[in-house]
Amino acid sequence: MKKTRVLVLAGGQSGEHEVSINSARSVLSALPKDRFDVTSVVISREGRWLPAPDSARALERGSAPSGGELVLHQASAAEGYDVVFPILHGPNGEDGTVQGMLKLAGIPCVGSGVLGSAVCMDKVMAKAVLASHGIPQVAYQLVTRAEFASTPEDAIARILSLGFPVFVKPANLGSSVGISKAKNETELRTALRLAFELDRRVIVEAATSEKPREIEVGILGNDDPKASPVGELTFDSEFYDYETKYTAGKAEMHIPAKIPEAISDRARALALEAFRALDCAGLARVDFFYLDSTGELFLNEVNTMPGFTKTSMYPELWRAGGVKYGDLVSRLVELALERR
Repeated sequence: MKKTRVLVLAGGQSGEHEVSINSARSVLSALPKDRFDVTSVVISREGRWLPAPDSARALERGSAPSGGELVLHQASAAEGYDVVFPILHGPNGEDGTVQGMLKLAGIPCVGSGVLGSAVCMDKVMAKAVLASHGIPQVAYQLVTRAEFASTPEDAIARILSLGFPVFVKPANLGSSVGISKAKNETELRTALRLAFELDRRVIVEAATSEKPREIEVGILGNDDPKASPVGELTFDSEFYDYETKYTAGKAEMHIPAKIPEAISDRARALALEAFRALDCAGLARVDFFYLDSTGELFLNEVNTMPGFTKTSMYPELWRAGGVKYGDLVSRLVELALERR
């Protein structure tokens, strides 16, 4: 039987460059060699697509070298493959750009297409879609760089309606990059200036009435998606910031989450509703805030290409649901081909 030719893309130009490469190593080792003919291409932090020998060395080192010219043309890199597995996070990888290139080339890719990827990457657009479907979220305000430069007091006045504290986030970055918690107006102005260095659009979210629990659901499928058991992240820091996310031992996973069954069922149902509303495909991890005192759930974000090492939350959620890691990555390739 002819093997399915799979190209795994890794690295990329985001803060999760190393996470992406670690995920790719896990996927490469897990795809059954009797069914798949697998090749990898690593993208450097500058956007260079490396040829096979350099990609292999980057995978071994855990990071692509810096500097140099573009050494592999993006369009030609994907030619000759049946499916591409883009294990890329953040801008220029998870935001619909690579997905659009592959669509023009007529090559199926694992995960969401252009629309689902782009909308989920943009926190403002995602919130608008989710709100139209009645999915609960915390209150928020959008501020643009141009507005803050021309009428800063008007922008501040709108944000003050949320009360303090608030969380200030660039609209189009992942990995908790550029996120700040502001407890007063001075901190708010500092947080906005930081966020505007990273994005021209910033979202400011109200804090919940108490420190929320962070619970997550994995989704797998296309038109008939399934939800995993619910997991929980616990940590001692004020919120799940970049340092907490990427420092070993700062956060712990608990699967299944120790929450009431009704809340678990509700989270899984909302995750599936959000997946469909945002036109996602293949996979997603849906993150929620849960308040113990009131039983409220607020959808935080939908991640269309979550971390994929064997100990990442998404594969661990599905392992708890009875799907082994190797079967999971194989199923994702099958879903990409099925969607074509």
